[in-house]
Amino acid sequence: MVTRVVLDAPSNLGLRPPAPGTVPGCCKLAGALREQRIVQRLGALEGGVVVPPRYDRGDWQEGDGVFNAAAIARYTRTLADRIEGHVRAGRFPVVLGGDCSIQLGAALALRRIGRYGLVAVDGSADFRHPGNSDRIGAAGGEELALSTGRGQADLTDLEGLRPYLRDEDVRLFGMRDDDEDRAELTELKISHATVGEIREWGPADIARGVVRSLDVPVLDGFWVHLDADVLDPSVMPAVDSPDDGGLFPGELAPLLRTLVRSPRCAGLNVTIYDPDLDPDASAAALLTDLIVDAFAEAGPGED
Repeated sequence: MVTRVVLDAPSNLGLRPPAPGTVPGCCKLAGALREQRIVQRLGALEGGVVVPPRYDRGDWQEGDGVFNAAAIARYTRTLADRIEGHVRAGRFPVVLGGDCSIQLGAALALRRIGRYGLVAVDGSADFRHPGNSDRIGAAGGEELALSTGRGQADLTDLEGLRPYLRDEDVRLFGMRDDDEDRAELTELKISHATVGEIREWGPADIARGVVRSLDVPVLDGFWVHLDADVLDPSVMPAVDSPDDGGLFPGELAPLLRTLVRSPRCAGLNVTIYDPDLDPDASAAALLTDLIVDAFAEAGPGED
């Protein structure tokens, strides 16, 4: 069995403040999942914490590009160093965020090693970029665009490795059926499946198909990005932008299980859950259960 290691990446640099004078609470995600004993329940090694820079947008204004860009770039390199070391050593990193901008760290790490795919299980595509929006700013809603080379060079071309991900190596799961990015993604041939399509085809079946599509000689493997907002807000309200029409736990579970149990899967990151919005920790318990169960030994009838 592959050795798992839990690594905290508690950065909130990629989100807008929830209210003036406050900072996004997703930086507490790792602590909340640790309270649920995620490290012990996964049988994982302790990977420690990659401490993020201070959240400070300074005098940033709309039109200035991505806020906290210099800090995100520094953090991306540092996080990539840690992830790269674990992957090269044959360990499976479980990275606890954080907002979605931490995915840049995984993408850069894997780009240093070779060519990897990404399976993003996310309620939105996070594909905002200067070519489709005049409201660039929050990297947490732009990380897929940045990872595929769209946007400002100080984030898209770290170490001269742009793009960290190729369009054809990306698979998206869990977008809402009315997502505004669907047309562009289709035009670019970036593979994606909405909640409705997942239900139509079956979560496990569609995940198996995606795993097969990424099991090709040109790829060294793939990474899984799990954003808590893929779940319906009736069961996961503790996210910054809850949006009706998401997956339910019984639908996410077989999808996630099929992905992380693949020998081609190199690691997983978890993002966006905000403990400030979960006073009784019920959402933390649900999210932890889903992650732990995904790695559990396969039972009768499971692949």
